[in-house]
Amino acid sequence: MIGLGAYLTVAAVVFTIGVLGIFLNRRNVILMLMAIELILLAVNINLVAFSAYLGDLTGQVLAMFVLTVAAAEAAIGLAILVIFFRRRGTIAVDAADRMRG
Repeated sequence: MIGLGAYLTVAAVVFTIGVLGIFLNRRNVILMLMAIELILLAVNINLVAFSAYLGDLTGQVLAMFVLTVAAAEAAIGLAILVIFFRRRGTIAVDAADRMRG
């Protein structure tokens, strides 16, 4: 059986990749959204691992809420990107500083 430490190690690696993806990639918005999804995945791994370790279902229920928020974030983020691409012709982050309300 796989222990709690292995799950926490995997979650730490995935979280680190997500954070590095945000800080090292400042040009592509889609990659930034994917990095945020990796961070949320790491949180879910931790929630489910601790929930199983403690024998409590609260962490698994909370992980479902995090999945719901992640799906909404992806859908809204991609919708904004599609509209932005139609108006500007690019999805570069540098072009977003010229947005007007």
